[in-house]
Amino acid sequence: MFDARQLDALAAVAEQGSFLAAAQTLNVTLAAVSLRIKSLEQALGQRLLVRGKTVRATAAGQALLTHVRQVRLMEADLLKGLNRGGGEGADPWQTLSVAINADSMASWFLPGVAPLLAAQRLLLDIVLDDQDHTHDALKSGDVLGCVTTLSQAMRGCVAEPLGTMRYRCVGAASLLEAVQAPGGGLSVHRLLAKPAVIFNRKDGLQDAFLLQHFGLKQPAYPRHFAPAVDGFEMAIELGLGWGMVPDQHLTARAAQPGRPPLLELLPGAAVDVTLYWQHWEREAPSARRLTDAVKAAANRYLIQVT
Repeated sequence: MFDARQLDALAAVAEQGSFLAAAQTLNVTLAAVSLRIKSLEQALGQRLLVRGKTVRATAAGQALLTHVRQVRLMEADLLKGLNRGGGEGADPWQTLSVAINADSMASWFLPGVAPLLAAQRLLLDIVLDDQDHTHDALKSGDVLGCVTTLSQAMRGCVAEPLGTMRYRCVGAASLLEAVQAPGGGLSVHRLLAKPAVIFNRKDGLQDAFLLQHFGLKQPAYPRHFAPAVDGFEMAIELGLGWGMVPDQHLTARAAQPGRPPLLELLPGAAVDVTLYWQHWEREAPSARRLTDAVKAAANRYLIQVT
């Protein structure tokens, strides 16, 4: 049997990134936190945390943290069930941690899960990352599910197909004119002379577009980095550069009067990104309800390949 105080100390250190911050969170001394972690490691016969400037969990520590978070969710669900009948608002709020790419969060994810969150008094703790990297947060035990491009289920997890997000290469009207070839159509050489607007340094959609449609493998071109969905699209709208925007966002823009359109630079060309919902194999009831809501939202908003 695990000691609850030791597990709480492990979770606090992992979440806060330091022993001192964990001690402050738990309202105990630094020595008490260190002793609890040391005792837990001795009982298990292996190191659970790597000490350094920022403390991180080992593989064994990550596995134990996943267990701790699963147990916490199940306990919260049990308490919610026991407290039913206490009147409106009697159920405690519950937090579910998930990792999502920004485009999904801003287009289909939040609208799809919002009714469930309100009805079940659930709170989201969202980790934003590129869709090619969100699974890292699930692997480390920091979240219970992630929207990812990784189709192979990680150990202890299930990977469920969600659908496809389709991205278009777009720019402002002034940029479209500047990158056209003399005889019409897109000049890739002129395009590469213009800056691209990229969400962050993990974003590979521009390179995927150039490889897929022009056979160019990671060519050099100037880049703006704009790690916010509204700022990213505004930079393109202002003519600062070209970028990859999903169909859902382009449709939403078209429905907003007065917003200048973002025009396709290579009409009909797209980059399709297939998404999956990876989640713990053993889910608490609240997490399972979230999984159902995510799948239903994806079925409604994403391209479904049959």
